[in-house]
Amino acid sequence: MAPVVLETDAGEPVCTGTTGHSRSAYRVSVTETTHQQHEGGTRSQEYRLVRTSLRGLRQDLFHDPFAYRVLPPRHTDGAFVRRLPGRLRPDAQYLPHAVVGAIAFLTFVVGAVSGDLPGGDVPALLSGLLCAVPVLATLVRPIGAFWLSLAVTPLVALINGAGWDWPWMPGAFLCHLAVLIVVALRTRPRTAVWMWVLTCVYGFLADAFFGGSYSYTNSGPMMVTSAFALLVVCLWHIRQTARREVTAQQTVTAHERSRRTLLEERTTIARELHDVVAHHMSVVAIQAEAAPYRVENPPEELERAFATIRENAVAALTELRRVLGVVRAEDYEAPDAPQPTLADLDALLANVREAGLAVDKAVTGAVRELPPGVELSAYRIVQEALSNSLRHAPGATARVEVSYVLGGLGLRVVNTAVPPNTLVKASPGAGHGITGMRERVSMLNGEMTAGPTDDGGYEVAVFLPVTVQTEGEA
Repeated sequence: MAPVVLETDAGEPVCTGTTGHSRSAYRVSVTETTHQQHEGGTRSQEYRLVRTSLRGLRQDLFHDPFAYRVLPPRHTDGAFVRRLPGRLRPDAQYLPHAVVGAIAFLTFVVGAVSGDLPGGDVPALLSGLLCAVPVLATLVRPIGAFWLSLAVTPLVALINGAGWDWPWMPGAFLCHLAVLIVVALRTRPRTAVWMWVLTCVYGFLADAFFGGSYSYTNSGPMMVTSAFALLVVCLWHIRQTARREVTAQQTVTAHERSRRTLLEERTTIARELHDVVAHHMSVVAIQAEAAPYRVENPPEELERAFATIRENAVAALTELRRVLGVVRAEDYEAPDAPQPTLADLDALLANVREAGLAVDKAVTGAVRELPPGVELSAYRIVQEALSNSLRHAPGATARVEVSYVLGGLGLRVVNTAVPPNTLVKASPGAGHGITGMRERVSMLNGEMTAGPTDDGGYEVAVFLPVTVQTEGEA
């Protein structure tokens, strides 16, 4: 029996499990799909633009148009509200509602007095009510109010059949213009554009098919007036959006700046404490190396223990230098002089007095030597607090209080208020000094408070705990 061979396309290998017919059908399907995609691509720009526009129209004006969307109260932290007396500020949150109500009353009056018998018959009152209802509806159903305003316009025109304006009677004109503005304020620019387009379409159809018996048409004034009004509203929306974006960006920038400042302060503290830690580790290494020579015939175990201590101290010093090299800036220069302590506080105060700040010092408690880290941090805190007094309180006086108490060290730096007759202006600051002080206090598990005093000055109070060692622990 002759073998049956399936017909396949030339040059197309048939892999295992795939027949020639299936591959041919697959090729035809791919070709048709590619052809359809190519045809869609030739009209993609215009087609997508129209489709996107119609989708936006459907979402803005046709999707659940009578949804309940009550106008929220106004924020009371604006510049306008802050100028109001204190008793009126709580009521200012309903100012937009009052404005809409006033406009609705105005449209009622205009709609009622624009008929044949102004305000004197039932049709005139009905016309006024029809003009006022859409304006009030903007408070709860904004999109529905727009459609209601379009529906009310021909009804008002029919009620006032002998009027001279078409298609918008005076009350309907004011009503529709107010509805467009309020709804545009409550929605977004795209919705405002679509409302204006539909208003133009309604005006064109009304003039083309029903405006023959009227001597005057006000579709043109409505289009021009509403276009300018909606343009102002759209510009307001764009400005508010830009302001929110700028505020958000400023918040992010301020957060990043604060975070960078915090890292810089921590790096500065690490650099300053390097000498203190390195000094102690060097002393440990030297004493561990010299200790075996102070004992006659030391045991081998003791020599190995001291050698291990020295090796660990040297390794710690090496790692410390490596870490410091990472946090150091390229232009950083190591200080030549030793790090300052509280013993150098008098020289700091003398330097500050020469700069123009009258400052005195008070020391309470038994003066004693504290750990180098505490001494350095206390000196830097006093230095930064006095620098802040020089910058932000020119002409004031300051006082530094150092308290040696059981279990720690207390610091208090306070300056008086700026004299009213001073000629020197205060320098603005970014708050980096307070951030640095808090970092030093937090590093030592201390507590810190900083804020204005009752007399208009400023106070910084710090407590740095110090563990008291007994003679047995020493």
